[in-house]
Amino acid sequence: MSLPEPSETALELVKDPRCDLCEAAKITPWFHEDDVCWIAECEICATPMVVWRWHGTEPPDEHRSHMMEHLGRVATDVFGEHYVDGHMRNIPDHFHAHARPKGGFFGHGLRR
Repeated sequence: MSLPEPSETALELVKDPRCDLCEAAKITPWFHEDDVCWIAECEICATPMVVWRWHGTEPPDEHRSHMMEHLGRVATDVFGEHYVDGHMRNIPDHFHAHARPKGGFFGHGLRR
């Protein structure tokens, strides 16, 4: 899938070589990847986590909606009912969001 172009001003898409999320190491199972994002199981909470391929906290709207669409599809497959937690607790300088099971926070033992 090709990268959707931001519609407004030119956006500088960069990666930070010191950032764990920019590195995108495949250390847990992956559910999806394309030119905009990747979705893998979070190694801490065992829930699907979408990560923007570019370093920063404000992806353009086109990228954000693309990521939420894919995260929703994956989370429905994994949990069924879920919610999206967009609080970036441990890595606050790189956009990512977790899908969490309805009524819960962790995904340990909840895989279908």
